[in-house]
Amino acid sequence: MRCPYCGCEDSRVVDSRPTDDGERIRRRRECFNCMKRFTTYEIVESTPMMVIKRDNSREPFSREKLSNGILRACEKRPVSVEEIEAVIDKVEIKVYSNVDREIPSSTVGEYAMECLKDLDEVAYVRFASVYKQFKDIHSFMEELQRLLDEK
Repeated sequence: MRCPYCGCEDSRVVDSRPTDDGERIRRRRECFNCMKRFTTYEIVESTPMMVIKRDNSREPFSREKLSNGILRACEKRPVSVEEIEAVIDKVEIKVYSNVDREIPSSTVGEYAMECLKDLDEVAYVRFASVYKQFKDIHSFMEELQRLLDEK
């Protein structure tokens, strides 16, 4: 660790302890050259979950984007904020429980639709209409018929 005062790369750890949130380790170090002390923080490096889009581009998974889509689908529906948060949490847990560090956007969408179907059918259809990009009224009606047949 480079000393912020003199730039020397040799230092020793004087004290180590976890931070209040338990997510990092706070280390007090002492420089061998100038004998000044400084603090460093150590955190766990995590690799982001990457979402493979339809055009094969990749971007980090975004809880915010998922949340926006689900909120839009549930707009003006009798669905509480707690229920919406629970759906978002379920989908996020499924995404991060994936063994691979990359997941197709279609899989994320399927997870969301699966949860919305149990929560609110109108929200499910709204989400599906955007997610599945229905080309015409017939494809939309086929999805509605599939939903009715499952009941």
